[in-house]
Amino acid sequence: KLVEYCCAEFLKKKGIDIRGNPRSLRRLRTQCERAKRVLSSANQTTIEVDALDDNEDFNCTITRAKFEELCMSMFKECIPPVEKVLKDSGISKNQIHEVVLVGGSTRIPKVQELLRDFFNGKEFNK
Repeated sequence: KLVEYCCAEFLKKKGIDIRGNPRSLRRLRTQCERAKRVLSSANQTTIEVDALDDNEDFNCTITRAKFEELCMSMFKECIPPVEKVLKDSGISKNQIHEVVLVGGSTRIPKVQELLRDFFNGKEFNK
């Protein structure tokens, strides 16, 4: 979602569509991944790629709020699998003593917030 947003910004700012350029997309994706990690602990970051296409630099500031807005549909997709696991196991969320978060996406504050709300404010082991 972040790469798509940046592609649209580059098209709007520079008039260049990079969606058909695998090299430019790869370089942009690398910087978007970095930005995603930074936004787990900071409120904003800058995505910068020198000479992204046609020697045109790309520079964009992204806030955590914008990132969450862009990705909210994906974040909400993490709850149904948790519900399914609980249903399949035959236990309720109130019977869960501890929750352990593992993996990259569990570091995203909004994902943690959605899971915390689902588990009625329970704190997680990370």
